[in-house]
Amino acid sequence: MKTFKEHESQVRSYIRSFPAIFQKAKGATVFDEQGKKYIDFFAGAGTLNYGHNNPLVSEALINYLKEDYIIHGLDQATAAKKVFLEKFYDTILQPRHMEYKIQFTGPTGTNAVESALKLVRMVKGRSNIIAFTNAFHGLTMGSMAVTANEFYRDEAFINRANVSFMPFDGYLGEDVNTAHYLRKFLEDQSSGVDLPAAVLLETIQAEGGINVASAEWLREIEQICKDFDILLIVDDIQVGNGRTGTFFSFENAGINPDIITLSKSIGGGLPLSMVMMRGELDQWKPGEHTGTFRGNNLAFVAATELLSYWENDNLSKAVYNKEKIIKEKLTGIKNQYPEIQADVRGRGMIYGLKVPLMGFSSSVSEEAFSRYLLIELAGANDDVLKLLPPLTIENDLLREGLQIIEDSVQVVMERREAILEGLNHDSQNPG
Repeated sequence: MKTFKEHESQVRSYIRSFPAIFQKAKGATVFDEQGKKYIDFFAGAGTLNYGHNNPLVSEALINYLKEDYIIHGLDQATAAKKVFLEKFYDTILQPRHMEYKIQFTGPTGTNAVESALKLVRMVKGRSNIIAFTNAFHGLTMGSMAVTANEFYRDEAFINRANVSFMPFDGYLGEDVNTAHYLRKFLEDQSSGVDLPAAVLLETIQAEGGINVASAEWLREIEQICKDFDILLIVDDIQVGNGRTGTFFSFENAGINPDIITLSKSIGGGLPLSMVMMRGELDQWKPGEHTGTFRGNNLAFVAATELLSYWENDNLSKAVYNKEKIIKEKLTGIKNQYPEIQADVRGRGMIYGLKVPLMGFSSSVSEEAFSRYLLIELAGANDDVLKLLPPLTIENDLLREGLQIIEDSVQVVMERREAILEGLNHDSQNPG
């Protein structure tokens, strides 16, 4: 790793969790320079829902490049964009009776969030935004202001103005309905919370610790937005694109957001980011939110191919089946080791195993890596093992990865017990 230590910035992060030089990847497996195979429960932080080097994408990209078709086109009309827009409408929007205009932003999730925030403030003529505890929406100035984690929020450079944080579903315990809490703040003209232009939320807070909002809570938040003339933005960047079993993560709640942000897996591993908005909200002047790479034609080609997964419900059924496998294994670990006070949380194929013991989850992740499994952490204290395998992972490989987690938990438990035993021995035999 000498080259990276000498030449790459200290800001690098995942390389520290996974200290190997990766060279090849296919499906749900990654290979390092020595040819060692790793099972991928990381999936590019949710960018590879359809797996590494999906054959549909690889073949389409090779053919596209061979023909010298347009690679870079700003926001000009290209054949690749036209085909994607038509396919997205026919496969995703029309069957769900959804009518949205689509804006292609700079090719990162944070730029989609920035664009959405800018738009709602312009449309409503208000500056305040309601965001939630444990939220993560990106790390550019606007999106960082609506991101809750203290690690990213430095007084030296963040703009804290015009954002009010409210408790997410379950944040104050099972007995407190935080939607009622939000409504009270909006009703009380002395609450200190200005009427916002929008409420911004994730239906499942991924980086925040796999915090799952209930369908009932989401419906209550939508109703509050209607009652107070507030726009509802759903950030579906990490948990959309089928991660919960439906294309959009909010479909089970039956809500209709005013704006939806999508990125990560929509491009199949290639940079692509978009904002979907109700037609009457599309009040931009031409070029008012711009960017050199707002429209990645290779990503359009990839995305068009991957939308074929949504021509039927086979992928959804597979996700629900794999969810049962994941939940059963994690629940088994929780029950086998009650002393670690584990909590199993998630939906579809985003799951977390939260262990409040300091450093436990980090140790499990490190042990899992030594056994050739890539799995990251989530939560403000890095106390949640975050399972994010490709949706297309084979069941046998999924089970193999889950067994590595169980084995890693056992090893970490044995180490902790040995340390405690040694401490007890020392205390009983001082000197």
